[in-house]
Amino acid sequence: MTTTNSPAPPASAPVTAAQRRIVLGVLIGSAFVVILNETLMGVAIPRFIQVFGITATTAQWLTTAFMLTLAVVIPITGWLLQRFSTRALFVTAMSLFTSGTLLGALAPFFELLIVARVIQASGTAIVMPMLFTTVFALVAPGRRGQVIGTVSTVIAVAPAVGPSLSGFILSIADWHWLFITMLPLTTTALVVGALRMVDVSQRRGSRLDLVSIMLSVPGFGGLVFGLAQLGEGGHADGGSGSESVVVGTISLGVGVVALTVFVLRQLRLQRTDDALLDMRTFAERQFALSIGIITVASMSLFGAIIIIPLYVQEVLGASPLVSGLVILPGALLQGLMAPLIGRRYDKVGPRSLVIPGIVLMASTLWGMSMFTSATPIWLVAVANIGIGLGLALLFTPLLTNGLAALRPQLNPYGSAIVGTVQQVAGAAGIALFLSVAAFVAPATGEASISADGVRAAFTVAAALATAVIPLVLLVRWQRGTGGPEGTTETGSTRVVESA
Repeated sequence: MTTTNSPAPPASAPVTAAQRRIVLGVLIGSAFVVILNETLMGVAIPRFIQVFGITATTAQWLTTAFMLTLAVVIPITGWLLQRFSTRALFVTAMSLFTSGTLLGALAPFFELLIVARVIQASGTAIVMPMLFTTVFALVAPGRRGQVIGTVSTVIAVAPAVGPSLSGFILSIADWHWLFITMLPLTTTALVVGALRMVDVSQRRGSRLDLVSIMLSVPGFGGLVFGLAQLGEGGHADGGSGSESVVVGTISLGVGVVALTVFVLRQLRLQRTDDALLDMRTFAERQFALSIGIITVASMSLFGAIIIIPLYVQEVLGASPLVSGLVILPGALLQGLMAPLIGRRYDKVGPRSLVIPGIVLMASTLWGMSMFTSATPIWLVAVANIGIGLGLALLFTPLLTNGLAALRPQLNPYGSAIVGTVQQVAGAAGIALFLSVAAFVAPATGEASISADGVRAAFTVAAALATAVIPLVLLVRWQRGTGGPEGTTETGSTRVVESA
């Protein structure tokens, strides 16, 4: 069952350099806000348990519901980006996010808070794929690495700042201010975008396949929820852990079956350009390689984000504040280095960056696999800096190179796939590393993780990073295509590089 076709919209007007700066500035600023918001809730879970009198499992739904919504909505953004104007889609996304933020600020009971998080996530899911697609529509090939580097800074720094900001807010105010603080930022982005955003999309009339949507919900949603439950089962003790494992396994099975049928349907629909998520992106070798490496890197990133704080608090006996500070330098370094790495990519391509990046990440993870209960905290911070630098050397070149390999009409689908993969890979990394830590060396007493479990988890992470080194060696520079000097032709949008 599909909707009817409609004629493709006319070509959009040329975009000046001033308009390009406004569009990219608004999108990058909005991305920072929505990603920052994504990580605010984790630190606040104990406060919600106390205020609403709920269990830890129930409170965790603030994060799980957000992650599930992202997994379900992001795959649809490829179609949305081809069907609607940039301005209309941005206003919709930020209106959803702002509405969810306002609802969260006013929510009198927990169930309404969950609804607020789902509405926020619906807007968040649109912003990131829109940002990547817009960069490739507006930025000349020779400068894409630098701009993607700036985007990578947002992706790296915002999640690191979120927990610290959340802790500070909760130390001086009640939990409502987690949402109230976001309101001026998101409202400003919405108003500026509504007034100044211009259309840069390459639109075409395409059908919306409702069957694909009905398959994507249990497919991507089941996969992420199942992985999240398996991770929770690996982190919990007793009956609740066993129950989470059973639920997670069933959900994962449903997700795999639904996702298999979803992919088969996309392969059939793409013959008439009606796929919800076009699988022809994976026919481009460099894009497929980039996605494969990014998957492993994202697993390692999210696994480290969850394992390191647990290790620092429950094995080394440090405070939650110290565990947050241990992670912060690595994330900040990753963010600061990303634009410089992007400029380097624009000059020499990816190989001189991604090869040292994967070697650094793998060797650092092997070093972390030797952590003990007596490891100095400063050494943990240094190791996390190594992870951050390795990821910075990987993410910006791989994202730029992979998306540059795609034809312009496939870029919206490529951006949607990147966002989906990062969500699924993050959930998989958390589930895998927590489960390995619990299975190999169950914790004793009140602690939920042991030093032996930490070593096992990082050994698996190091083995995964080492296994993708051959893939990194196959990466080749995709220089992209553009129009004559001073302009870039991208489908229906002409970008004027000079004001």
